[in-house]
Amino acid sequence: MSDRRLDGKVAVVTGAASGIGAATAIEFARRGATVALADIDEAGMKETASRVAELGAEVSTHLVDVGNEDAIYAFADAVERRWGRADIVLNNAGVAVVGDGVTISDESLRWIVDINFWGVVHGTRAFHPILERAGGGTIVNVSSVFGLLGMPCQSAYSATKFAVRGFTESVRMELRLAGSPVRVLAVHPGGIRTNIARSTRFEGTGVARAESAAANVEMFDRIARTTPEQAAVAIAEGIRRGKAKVRIGADAVAMDVVQRLFPVGYQRIMPAVVRFGLRPGVASKTSSAQGES
Repeated sequence: MSDRRLDGKVAVVTGAASGIGAATAIEFARRGATVALADIDEAGMKETASRVAELGAEVSTHLVDVGNEDAIYAFADAVERRWGRADIVLNNAGVAVVGDGVTISDESLRWIVDINFWGVVHGTRAFHPILERAGGGTIVNVSSVFGLLGMPCQSAYSATKFAVRGFTESVRMELRLAGSPVRVLAVHPGGIRTNIARSTRFEGTGVARAESAAANVEMFDRIARTTPEQAAVAIAEGIRRGKAKVRIGADAVAMDVVQRLFPVGYQRIMPAVVRFGLRPGVASKTSSAQGES
């Protein structure tokens, strides 16, 4: 359908080497957009670029560490010089750390905050004026279901994703009050079948000491039901429909509802669930690098 097309649009995607970023870049290309890709994984990004080019779409690749403020602003300048505009910006790049909030290392906290939070903030701020000059567009910031409710052993990750949610919702209202043509969309994926669990930093301290990196991967693989391609379609449709919030996956919808109905009560339930999952042998019997939010 013509109203599903993105002909003439320039879509920017961070974390484009794999997972949600790669799938969404390909979905944008399928709908006719020119795509500017960014990632620190050059080989993976080039693979995504090849798949985009196979669809007949124009594409550029940019080696960018979103944890570096100067790199993000340089990336935005490069996109405008190369394509003359930007209409969609998907701030997707993200990483994960498993560990307790009171014992996790300062270095890991700074690492995840620089990428997951500051990467989104600087991506929004660097590209916003370009979208304004283009006459409008959509900034898409990827939070998480863990930006809707907290989870044991995910303190650092939840902190960054709650921060992305708050920043995004506030900026949306600010731009609306200013009469800006730029829209802002928050995305909350549930379990998506990406490599994030395999690239997660694992700090087995505190409660998390009962877990292991292997058990974490195994459990993630078991509960991640949504494909990156399904997430990509949900994001593209959210942009097309002018939505403010997109929850991806039945698990994201369910957990959002649980948090709304039991904003305090869920905090009594989740520790029991996690304690069961951390018991030795449970994960095996019942069964996060940039670009993998």
